[in-house]
Amino acid sequence: MRRNICLVIGYDGTGYNGYQSQPEGNTIQDKLEEALGILTGERIRVAGSGRTDAGVHARRMCVNFHTESKIPIERWAIALNTRLPNDIVVHSAREVPERFHARHDAVRKTYRYTINCRKFPDPFRRMYEFHHPLPLDIEAMRGGLKHLVGEHDFSSFTNPHSTLPHHVRTLYDAKLVADETADEIPTLLEEADLVRYPGRSRGVFHLYLTGNGFLYNMVRIIAGTILQVGEGKIPPEEIAAILAAKDRSRAGPTAVPHALTLWDVEYEGF
Repeated sequence: MRRNICLVIGYDGTGYNGYQSQPEGNTIQDKLEEALGILTGERIRVAGSGRTDAGVHARRMCVNFHTESKIPIERWAIALNTRLPNDIVVHSAREVPERFHARHDAVRKTYRYTINCRKFPDPFRRMYEFHHPLPLDIEAMRGGLKHLVGEHDFSSFTNPHSTLPHHVRTLYDAKLVADETADEIPTLLEEADLVRYPGRSRGVFHLYLTGNGFLYNMVRIIAGTILQVGEGKIPPEEIAAILAAKDRSRAGPTAVPHALTLWDVEYEGF
């Protein structure tokens, strides 16, 4: 009997060319399918809930696949983890209805983009956050993000060569949260910068975006644009005009990939 199995996985994307299989190889999908092939003896193709770029990470991502294997559901995670690299982990497995699809059935996705605006980078977290050496106006950034919440055409925040029929997406939430676990002891150089840039802040901040779907590079372009708000290059209220323009050239740069994590994917029923 053919079964449909859903896996909840997490991975450090530092050493990979992204999630989706491509001619150059070395992707998360490749590694999953190799491990499944060894385990089941079948040629298995997995469907993922997202297509993260090279260097992007995932905390909680779902994939599903069909198999004739009779391996008990409680054994899949353990069996696969012994066959996967240690930077890819299967957290859990469950059987799902035949028609379930990890991408098509996702109702909400959350991405996190991490910004470190301390004077110097953290050597232990440098692969998971963007280092911005100058302080940022965090309240202005929060003000800019408010204009993105709701249903909009996000053409200004995606690749201009997109072939999708439309760029309408809904953002349910967009927030910037301080990381309370980060080292907040200021240096003399940082104190001098805060005097030089009144109204700005130091620290580590997480940008969380939750929506019904995301366009190619959408989160990274939003991050790059909001960073310009924090630098004082774009006023917060200008975000509304950038959005309305539906013109990629109006938005800021595409922020670096390694600070981005697919944080969560939600489905009806689980």
